[in-house]
Amino acid sequence: FHQACSPFIQTARCYARPVRRRRKDIPSHLDDLPPTMLKKDYANVPIINSVDDVVKRLLSLEMASQKEKMKVKTQQLVEKVRRSPNDNGSFEVQVAMLTAKIRTYEEHLQRHPKDKNNRRRMLMDIDRRKKLLAYLRRVRYDTFENTCKQLNIQYTPRPAYTRRITKRWAVKKAFCLKV
Repeated sequence: FHQACSPFIQTARCYARPVRRRRKDIPSHLDDLPPTMLKKDYANVPIINSVDDVVKRLLSLEMASQKEKMKVKTQQLVEKVRRSPNDNGSFEVQVAMLTAKIRTYEEHLQRHPKDKNNRRRMLMDIDRRKKLLAYLRRVRYDTFENTCKQLNIQYTPRPAYTRRITKRWAVKKAFCLKV
């Protein structure tokens, strides 16, 4: 038994129906963190082994926020490149911290492509990292190579000579290519 309804009501029903968007599964750089791993602040607490399982779950990355996961990921990247246990400000460590931030921004911008503010912040961080890497490459090349390898960074140096592209030059070049 199908009850016929006016086209107006049918349209209203379609309008009120919630839109189901399929979220694309974007791979995160935080996916490799094990969910049973403890948060940054609770990793070195001695009493943690005698605590109840529920409390352990609450203090693990399974229940952690994005910010807390980012802290752990940044710490992992810094551990890969730091020179000594109390090295927190060397160029390699700064590059590692910027890399973690940049990867988070990239992930965020894949979900929200119109977020201009975070795009600007990401580009500023990329420029800062590029400057630090250029300095490292100039001063200590072996450290630079190790840092790039450990953090999985592709570094392309700036060309030695760049010409400011004007409309006239572009037209001239296009003409020369045709001829």
